[in-house]
Amino acid sequence: MENKYENFINRELSWLEFNERVLEEAGDKTNPLLERLNFLSIVSSNLDEFFMIRVASLIEQVQANFDKVDFSGLSATEQVKMITSKVHEMVHEKYDTYKDLNVHLKEEKIVIIKPKDLNQSQVDFLHIYFHKNVYPVLTPMVVDSSRPFPLIMNKSLNIALFIDGMDEKENIFATVQVPSVLDRIIEMPVTEGEEKCYILLEDIIKLNINDVFRGHNIKDMACYRITRNADLSIDEEGAEDLLEAIEQSVKNRKWGEAIRIEIEDDMSEELIEVLKDELEGSFGEFYRIKGPIDLTFLSKLKSMVNCEKLKYAAHKPVSVSEFISDSNMFDIISNEDILVHHPYQSFGCVVDLVENAAKDPKVLAIKQTLYRVSGNSPIVKALMEAAENGKQVTVLVELKARFDEENNIIWAKKLEKAGCHVIYGLLGLKIHGKILLVVRNEADGIKRYVHMATGNYNDVTANFYTDIGLFTSNPYIGEDASALFNMLSGYSTIDEMNKLYIAPTGLRKKFISLIRREEENASKGKKSHIIIKINSLVDKETIEALYKASKAGVKIQCIVRGICCLRPGIEGVSENITVRSIVGRFLEHSRIFYFYNDGEEDIYLSSADIMNRNLDKRVEILFPIEAEHNKHKIKNYLEVYLSDNVKARILCSDGRYNRVTFKEEDERINSQNYFAKKAMKQIKKAKKQEKEQKFIPITAY
Repeated sequence: MENKYENFINRELSWLEFNERVLEEAGDKTNPLLERLNFLSIVSSNLDEFFMIRVASLIEQVQANFDKVDFSGLSATEQVKMITSKVHEMVHEKYDTYKDLNVHLKEEKIVIIKPKDLNQSQVDFLHIYFHKNVYPVLTPMVVDSSRPFPLIMNKSLNIALFIDGMDEKENIFATVQVPSVLDRIIEMPVTEGEEKCYILLEDIIKLNINDVFRGHNIKDMACYRITRNADLSIDEEGAEDLLEAIEQSVKNRKWGEAIRIEIEDDMSEELIEVLKDELEGSFGEFYRIKGPIDLTFLSKLKSMVNCEKLKYAAHKPVSVSEFISDSNMFDIISNEDILVHHPYQSFGCVVDLVENAAKDPKVLAIKQTLYRVSGNSPIVKALMEAAENGKQVTVLVELKARFDEENNIIWAKKLEKAGCHVIYGLLGLKIHGKILLVVRNEADGIKRYVHMATGNYNDVTANFYTDIGLFTSNPYIGEDASALFNMLSGYSTIDEMNKLYIAPTGLRKKFISLIRREEENASKGKKSHIIIKINSLVDKETIEALYKASKAGVKIQCIVRGICCLRPGIEGVSENITVRSIVGRFLEHSRIFYFYNDGEEDIYLSSADIMNRNLDKRVEILFPIEAEHNKHKIKNYLEVYLSDNVKARILCSDGRYNRVTFKEEDERINSQNYFAKKAMKQIKKAKKQEKEQKFIPITAY
């Protein structure tokens, strides 16, 4: 297909559209108030990472005079300009939303108070609090001829000041870091019946700033925050010890080039000029903030306020019905492939498998990939116990999992100390595939049990990420799993597997062949249909294959949570393609691929999104769903996602998203609520059946 720039949406602008959808949730009055504040926190956190990685990369290209355009026809310079314009709009909208939510908080007698609104008793309390808890931690830094401008740490909140010098007309610049080791938001004491008041740490410091610079007058004062380039650059080939190299790079992340400078809206031009001069040579754009800089503290406020009516109803994942019996877990998996849908069904069954394997005397070996794990991971603890119990334990810990490097380094060292064989990824590749292999010695010989999933082995994120996992004892998949681990831990190559497809060797080719088969069937006048549910759709070759299939008449439905570079609805190119995004309470994370295949209906799950990095630079796994009852489940999932008219938005050909329209008489379908209710009904039914089976009356013969 001829490459036309207008057929593709720019990746970075598409990501900003995604963050706009998250921001819409903060403004959605159907969401509980504290959850709306939490969405604002997520928007802020998302923007931080976007600047540290994506914008930083573009600025590096601009500095290197790299003028090649991307497949949407935009150069790095043009992208930075468009991003800057869009982000200024988003920041304005974000703080308008924050202002509106504060009004609603006040109606609920919850106030984030400003110093000017404090009464004398509150001022007295904060004065004592400051000297007891804050003052000992502060390090005021003055800039003069003998003391240069200090290095300001990435994402740290700071207060810029002018104080008077020997001459009262002289302005001396000083800066104070708001300590990140202290809570950002502090609850004020209240008397019965009064409003519940909270105050920000920077406002406590400002209120007592004269005690920090005694003997000087404070002439001017305002907060600022710098976001720096945090993309790790590691020469893996030259790094004799990858663990040590990544540890050093994590430390260096604090001091990269300034990419964004956020300042309080009322910061004086004189203070701004000092920051501009001291950050000379930086491409960082200044953003005026009409409110508290860095709204990520709002997630903490949500946890501090004990008011259930202002939050989502508590969600508790239900047990997996197949595992509620007292039967041995391995026996249950031997009988059938078991599909698990998180967070509606508990992640505990995955933890149980590793813990059972660690204790089971029949288990000989456990092999597992770990990309992102929680800070107190029960899975890692079980793997350590397994090694201590004398089992062969191999763990592939991906040290290069962005922003989880430090956590993974800690666990890798502990696993090694416990006797596990730890592998730190592969040269030039990230191991992103999610797979667990348990090798067991049974009466009829060695048997393999495998768990594969679309999401990480993280017991915390499993409570709010939607993912799907498969337990199987299929011998062909077990054989493939062994071959994969042998490839990852040694030098063996994989030519062809029985059931699995692996990136970077064969996954791209498989995707393209599956799309082309639907295209060929459509060309022959046969029914053809593709449904893809992923996080991101970026890869140009795959998008072009989908365009070609669309032109042949294939019906293509894409459910893409985040970035989508495919432009639907273009005449003669993508009329048969629709794209929808679902942003709700849980983060949509599962990757599902459905192909009609002339009625045979092939369904795959994967750890991979359709991005260049996933297909070419990561170890990813695509695995089939073959059991009919599991196929039926996934088709139902897709049907519900495609019916969502509450949290779904439709991508228009101009790159913008509109909420799904519905008629007054239409049933309202919130896919995430639907799955939660369905899981609850299924487990109740299964428990009832289990109970009935346990109390079967004895009958006469």
